Amino acid sequence: MPYISFETGSLNADVKRELIQKLTEVSVEVTGIPKEFFMVSIKEFPDHNVAVGGRTVAEIKVSQQ
Repeated sequence: MPYISFETGSLNADVKRELIQKLTEVSVEVTGIPKEFFMVSIKEFPDHNVAVGGRTVAEIKVSQQ
């Protein structure tokens, strides 16, 4: 059973649903394995626990608003 693991900051339900769908679709296209065999796991970290370039994701999101 193929397993896809995706680690990220906080996501809303609609984004997670689309992510799961598209990760599965691309994996099926590339491998030819039926989608029923794929398992997808999304591991979310609080935005204040993930940082890029010395700034937390929470800080980055605030600066982009």
